[in-house]
Amino acid sequence: MKHTLFIPIACAAMLAPAAAQDAPAAAYEQGALLNAADLLPAGMLRGTSHRVREQVATDGFMAHFEIDTDFGTFDAVGVPQAKSRIVEADAIRKLVETSKGDLFAEGLKRSINQPIDAVKNIVKDPVRAAKQAPKTVGHFFSKIGTSIQRGAERAGEQIHEASTGEVDSGTAASQAGRGIGEAAKNAAGFDKARLDTAKQLGVDPYSDNARLQEEIDKVTWAFFAGGLPLRIGAAVASAGVAVAATNMVGIPDDTYALTQAELTLRDAKSLSAMGVSEADIKAFQLSRILSTTRRHRIVTSLADLSHARGRGDIVQLASSCSTAGQADFLIGALAILVERQRGGAADYVALSVLGRLPGATTAAGALEVPAPVDHVTWTGQVADFAKRDDLGTAPKMLVHTGTLSPATTAGFAAAGWQTLGVAYPHGR
Repeated sequence: MKHTLFIPIACAAMLAPAAAQDAPAAAYEQGALLNAADLLPAGMLRGTSHRVREQVATDGFMAHFEIDTDFGTFDAVGVPQAKSRIVEADAIRKLVETSKGDLFAEGLKRSINQPIDAVKNIVKDPVRAAKQAPKTVGHFFSKIGTSIQRGAERAGEQIHEASTGEVDSGTAASQAGRGIGEAAKNAAGFDKARLDTAKQLGVDPYSDNARLQEEIDKVTWAFFAGGLPLRIGAAVASAGVAVAATNMVGIPDDTYALTQAELTLRDAKSLSAMGVSEADIKAFQLSRILSTTRRHRIVTSLADLSHARGRGDIVQLASSCSTAGQADFLIGALAILVERQRGGAADYVALSVLGRLPGATTAAGALEVPAPVDHVTWTGQVADFAKRDDLGTAPKMLVHTGTLSPATTAGFAAAGWQTLGVAYPHGR
C-alpha cells in the first residue's frame, strides 16, 4: 500500500492521526520567533555575498530563513538548507567572477576557433555524433548541431563587440558562455566536467537553485569546449564554509564521480538487491520531486541500514513526497538513523511508516522516531502525534535535532515518550 505524505512544509509530517483526548487549547503554543545567531554559526551569518536576516520565524517545527545575497533573496527551510544556500551564494559569486575573466573569454574563443573533438564532431556532423552518443542521453542530440552553430556565431559577434568597445569583455563573455552552454551542455564529456565544477565548489550538482545551475553550465562550458582546465573551488573551500555545508548536506562522494545515468542505474540495482519491487523502483526513479541527489541519498542510507526489514516501505514513502521539503525531511530522518547505527547507539531491525513518519525498531524492541527539526513547540499537531495510541506498548523515543520547547519536552514525557537531542547529521 502506498503511503501518503501531506505536509504544507517540510516537517509538519509529524501531523498524524490521534485517538487520545486533546489537551486544552490554552495549553498549546505557537511557532516561535528566533534569532539566526541561535541557529547558525557566527561565521555564516554574513559573508562576501550574503547576509542572513536576523529574525527567523518557525512554524512549530522548522526555521524559515531569508538570506539576502548579491543574486537575490534565497529562502531556506531548516538549518541544513540554510547552510547549503549560503555556500551556493558564495559559489555563484566565484562563478560570476570567473565568467568575467580572461581565461573564460579565451575558452570561448577556443571553443569557436579550435573546439575540442567532443564539440567539433557535433558541430560538423550532428547526425553521426548523435548516433555515437550513449543511449542514456541520445535524445538530447536530436537537434543540437544547429543550435550550437547559432550559439557559436553569436558568441563570435559578442567577442567582436567587446574588441571594438561596444560592450565590456566581461559582459560579452558571460552572455556568450550562457548561450553556448545552454545549446550544447550535453555534449559528450560535458556532464563529467560539470560534476567536477560542482565538486570543486562543494555544492549539489543537482541543486534546485536555478541561478547556481545557470552559472555552473555557463562557466563549465567555456572551459570544457575550449579545452582549458577549470580550477575554481580552492578559494571557496579554503574558508571551510563549503566543506562544512557539504558535510551538512551529506552528498555522497560518488554523486560527483558518476554521471546521472550511471548513478540512476547503480541505485536501481541497489534497490533491487534490497528486495524492492520493480514497480516501486520505477515509481521512485520517475518521481519529479526526487532529484538525482535526493534519490541517491535515500538509497545510500537504506543500504547502510542493511539489517532492517521494511526498506521497501520507505521507498514507497519517498515516492509519495509531493514537495522537495517533504523529501528533505525524510532524507534527514534516515540520516539520523544511519548515524546512530554507525555510532553503536542503536541496531535497527525494522523500518516502518507511522502514518506519515519513518520509524525504526531496535534490536531491543524500542521504537525510535527520527525528527530532523529546528525548534518544536507544543502545538495541536505535535500533541496529537505524541498521544497516538496505535504505536504499541514498546518504549518510544523521539530522536530530534534542534531544540524542543519546555512544554514540548513535558508533553512528550507525559505521553510516555523519551526525547533525545542529537546533532544535525553529517555527510559522508
